[in-house]
Amino acid sequence: MDRLCDEILQLILNELSNPAPFTQVCRRHHEFSQDSYVRATYFLARHGRIQALFWALGRGKLLNERVIDILLNSGAHLSRYLAQCAMHHYFRTQVPFIKTRWVRTVPLPVFAYFLSIAARMYGDIPVAKGEDDGSLLSLLLKQSRFPNEYRAAKWDQVNEVVEKYRFIPFSDKDPMMAQFPLVLAMEPRLLPFARLNGFHMERKYRNFVFRRMFEKPAIMFESRADEIIANVRELSRLAPDMFISRTVAAEICMEAKTNEAAYTALKRLDKEGSLKFELAYMQLFLNTRSVTTSYTASVLRILYKDFPCKDETVRLVLLLTIFLSEPTPVPSSLSVTSEQSTILARYIETCHNEILEMDLGPLTRNDITDVLMSKFVPERFGGVLEYARAILKMGKTELEGVVTDVALGCLEIGCKGKMLKKLVEAHEFLGPLVGAHIVRNYRIDLDDLPPMEDESACKEYSAPLCADFMLRGRSFLLGLEDTAGPVVAMPQHAPAPGHAPAAPQNPEGANPGGGDVEMADNESDNEDDDAAHGSEDDEDLGVVGQDTLSAMIRKDEMMPTRRRRYHELYTNYHDSIGKLPYPADYTQVGSWIQSYFGHLSAPAAVARIHAVINQNYNVLHHHYTTEGTVLAARVPTTLKQFKILARLGRSPSMGLYDDIEWGTEFYFTEEDYLAQEELSGIIPAPGKKTRRPRARVEQAIKCETSPTPGPSSASTSAGPSTPRSPESEGKKRPRRSVANGTKSYVVPDSDDEDIADGEDQSQARLAKKRRAESNMQRWIKHLGFILKDEQKKYNDRKRRIRAAAGDARIRVAKSDFHKSLAFNLARLRRVDRVKREKLYGANVPDEEYGSSDEDEYQHRTARGKRARVGDKAA
Repeated sequence: MDRLCDEILQLILNELSNPAPFTQVCRRHHEFSQDSYVRATYFLARHGRIQALFWALGRGKLLNERVIDILLNSGAHLSRYLAQCAMHHYFRTQVPFIKTRWVRTVPLPVFAYFLSIAARMYGDIPVAKGEDDGSLLSLLLKQSRFPNEYRAAKWDQVNEVVEKYRFIPFSDKDPMMAQFPLVLAMEPRLLPFARLNGFHMERKYRNFVFRRMFEKPAIMFESRADEIIANVRELSRLAPDMFISRTVAAEICMEAKTNEAAYTALKRLDKEGSLKFELAYMQLFLNTRSVTTSYTASVLRILYKDFPCKDETVRLVLLLTIFLSEPTPVPSSLSVTSEQSTILARYIETCHNEILEMDLGPLTRNDITDVLMSKFVPERFGGVLEYARAILKMGKTELEGVVTDVALGCLEIGCKGKMLKKLVEAHEFLGPLVGAHIVRNYRIDLDDLPPMEDESACKEYSAPLCADFMLRGRSFLLGLEDTAGPVVAMPQHAPAPGHAPAAPQNPEGANPGGGDVEMADNESDNEDDDAAHGSEDDEDLGVVGQDTLSAMIRKDEMMPTRRRRYHELYTNYHDSIGKLPYPADYTQVGSWIQSYFGHLSAPAAVARIHAVINQNYNVLHHHYTTEGTVLAARVPTTLKQFKILARLGRSPSMGLYDDIEWGTEFYFTEEDYLAQEELSGIIPAPGKKTRRPRARVEQAIKCETSPTPGPSSASTSAGPSTPRSPESEGKKRPRRSVANGTKSYVVPDSDDEDIADGEDQSQARLAKKRRAESNMQRWIKHLGFILKDEQKKYNDRKRRIRAAAGDARIRVAKSDFHKSLAFNLARLRRVDRVKREKLYGANVPDEEYGSSDEDEYQHRTARGKRARVGDKAA
């Protein structure tokens, strides 16, 4: 260290936040740190020229007259605002954002020298409370919504503060650091002088600035639109990277009715070509609940009138606003016609007039189908069907075709259970038709799944039915990525006999408008991330949301400056409820299928598999069951469901393990309890009995009441057995057991023979009872085979990955299914042992018995070799 040159020592010193210990290392370092030039260079290199004097005044022992001169001559910025705050703090006046001793550590002669320099630069400096330059600009911000003639801070005063007295925030803790861009938004003419003082307008302030520029004033005046346009032009001229983004434009459009001056200014800027995008984003309302509100309907109609668009999605959004936001109540019954109800006739007439006024007609059958297929159509949708009958003159056959198309299309929209229930109740032919359609087109087998080696395909795979749209709703609220994978294309269903094919609809989670609604506040977190949405010039145009301008300004004011990631936490109920992608009152389609067709039906079995794949716990636990209650209302759990999850590597729901613990019947597949005619698509009407396999249905779903010892876990089977393969294949012949034999000390022809005969009969009854295998033990046996197979695949995969990595140590993670099964299978085994102990006593053997009739034979595993003590010591 003694041989290092002064330049190296200076670089080391500049990197230290507290250089005092470094200066005490040796005499040379101490003498080097006493140099005034070294001290001034330290503050300039570490804190920059804007904040160098602020930090130097806080280190009073290092500051002297020579250091102040070197700092000022080297470019350190000294504004009148800094001198005012230093005087306030030194003479015991409160400075809100300074909590340390700061300038009070500076000796009085040095501080007097600093004040003399400030006086020579700026003359008589106001020192009274509330007369500093920061207070003047804060007053300007408080009166930003007032007309210019009513503001206490005039343009001449503000211009003098920035240009002559070189105002600029000197500390990151100063609130003016975040508020100064708003001052420039109000007066863009100050931007050149602010740049001369060292201020740089970063792109992250862009939306922050333009929101304030278009803010609704407290007192509306005629020249407000002209003032906004002038400020936008001036700021864009002085800073080319400052332009209106799509985010702010969408927020202004959402206030087209309440903030007319800002909306008028935006339209004029669009006509002049000042905007770098088109004002067309109505497609995004198709998948959000806000399309049903009257306020959104009025705003969208204004936008459509000012910016007409021929897009079919925009036309569908406008039709939804007409049919769904109309406040006229509609009868709930589908059999009521407009001739019978004046309210329904008034509703149809109002909707028809609005369609003609907006030039959206004439409507077709596909338009009616698309409207009814919307997720946000209320339960009283009879008005839409009556409109098709009364206005479009559709006959009974054509209306039945529309109803059929809607019913089949609603299956893939998870929140349309109420509509399906109402349609099936009103049209008896729909029930068997929907059930047959589910069984024929949506059955999933192991061969339909992607291969296990393709991890990305298994992760993205999702079934078309029973999608958990609640996960999508949370992703919208939190600005997260979609958690559910894309919908897998299923075979196209054939149209019903006598009906036209359904119009192509977008499945659950898809965005027919070209993209899901993205929340506008995501841009505040990291503006550079929006470059993915850039235009041809790779410019950041921002994302589009549904928040109003006033709501976003309120968030900016309420939220701490340094906590941009928590932007959404400062959202009230009304800000977020309209952006949800599901209706307020709904029934899941999977739950309706189980309720309508019954738990022992083929459609319910298909829906159950889809819910298991999509991990839709609301459908899986449609009927909540507790221990001790009958499982008769639950769709049976099958081994096929576990095999499907093993292929996809997904963790099973805890409800599946709970069903096993509570004694649900063991089935390999749904074929074990369903009739073949149901599996082929012949669905009987609800309530009609069907012939099921007698041996499999006598106790289809029952609670286990008398558990008995189960199969042996020492089987040498290599993997999961198939339903019809012999379980004893590849096993060693068991030895004859003598452990169960009872040594007799009875003397022949004695009185104890009757007692001995009674004991032998009780043991025979117990042995007979133990030959039965409980449902839980069958589950444990076959899940154990699956676990062994998973462990074998994991070992092969780990060996292959580590061989490819060479010497590098790589930790190979197990799949979620593997970890879940390993934990819960051990839990089930413990539960089974507790039940067997209650039945047979505490001395129940650990061995598990098979289903063979020869109970005197039992399996024994080979005894492991014991390690010698001497070998361990060696």
